[in-house]
Amino acid sequence: MTLHLVRLSVDLSALARAAGERGWARQRGGTFDEGAALHHLLGETFGPAALQPFKLSVAPRKRLGTLYAYTAEPPDALRDLVSATAMPEVVAALSPGRLEAKAMPATWTAGRRLGIDVRVRPVVRLASGLEAPDDRSGRRAHGFAKGAEVDAFLAEALRQPERRAMAEAERTREAVYCDWLRERLNEAAGLEDASLASFRRTSSVRNGKTHEGPDAVLHGTVRILDPEAFAVRLRRGVGRHKAYGYGMLLLRPPGPAR
Repeated sequence: MTLHLVRLSVDLSALARAAGERGWARQRGGTFDEGAALHHLLGETFGPAALQPFKLSVAPRKRLGTLYAYTAEPPDALRDLVSATAMPEVVAALSPGRLEAKAMPATWTAGRRLGIDVRVRPVVRLASGLEAPDDRSGRRAHGFAKGAEVDAFLAEALRQPERRAMAEAERTREAVYCDWLRERLNEAAGLEDASLASFRRTSSVRNGKTHEGPDAVLHGTVRILDPEAFAVRLRRGVGRHKAYGYGMLLLRPPGPAR
């Protein structure tokens, strides 16, 4: 099976219109979840999970974005499919007939170093409940029940006996998120270095409900440990929410060797 990296141009206004017509990805208050809209529209256009994982990149204050995705489908077959079946509003939003593609390497070599650029939602599922400490006014803050999905940094901080413990241990948000990524690469690749390129908190729409959480971009360099496992990780992505625009490992030239 050949993995392809594909590129699509996304018209954000047309995407919002198409999603709105279908009742997707809009919360109370009108906030628009582009990842959820793309999840649905890509599935409708190319088939469920055909272009997944994916990443949408949009420059500030721009109307057009660029979507990258991995697919095991032959690019010509994807173009033929959308030529026959894509609705006009999909063509306006995604320009699927102009899909660009390149084949990824068929094999990987253990020890090879590669740069990575990955957008993640670094969350963990709680095996047990967590109580939040009292705020500065002495009021009890909201805790988290067993099974809740929580920001990995917040979950680690809440497990500390004192507020200053994280700072004393140099457990910054960047350090926690890099360790989170390292664990999910697992046996596929070793994370030699990484940095937190950007961070914000965003809201998402899942099954009609609004969820708020961390939205981070990590840059770094990995060394392949298991070529087959690395190929699987590239194809499947890392972490949760891979179907909604997170977890795609975009490859870059590696950083300087240490």
